[in-house]
Amino acid sequence: MTKVYPKFPNTCDESLYCDSKEAVVLTVWKKSLLFNCDGFTVYNSNGDLVFRVDNYMNCSKDNIVLMDASGLPLLSIRRKKLSLGDCWMVYDGETERDPIFTVKKNSSIITNKRKSLACVNAKKTILYEIEGSYGQRSCKILDERKNKKKIAEIKRKETVIGGVAFGKDVFKLVVEQEMEPRVAMAFTIILDQMFRSY
Repeated sequence: MTKVYPKFPNTCDESLYCDSKEAVVLTVWKKSLLFNCDGFTVYNSNGDLVFRVDNYMNCSKDNIVLMDASGLPLLSIRRKKLSLGDCWMVYDGETERDPIFTVKKNSSIITNKRKSLACVNAKKTILYEIEGSYGQRSCKILDERKNKKKIAEIKRKETVIGGVAFGKDVFKLVVEQEMEPRVAMAFTIILDQMFRSY
């Protein structure tokens, strides 16, 4: 079987928040570490576990918690009820007040060729736009405040070991220094919820 990560170590997320000028490259595995759960397991380039999402199969997918390697909640991602279109609110930790930002599908007819999402803050200012195809594992997160500069990207993991390639359940999340890796991972989770059938 192809290895997704080189080792299974202790929690280590300091490398995600260092002052490095280089992008952080994460390996995202669409699989929970827990039996009978749906979720994500995320490793850094050293093979250290940095993020996880564990949702029991019979639980609602309208409330998802992004945790660090030790299980401490970093962000809560909740589907906005009674909204037109698909809309998700992102909160700090497990709070339910004052969302950090909201992610929603772009309702413009012009963008029907490419799926597009917009991230807005409490003042309704667009912060980020997400373009591309999550189903093909080819998405870019663009910073609207910096002339649509690419600050994160979801890409296929092209590694082939022993003639076996990774499928769509294992992919790369490349995060530039201008974005927090946990925020980029929140976008990934929302994309998975919105477009998992594509």
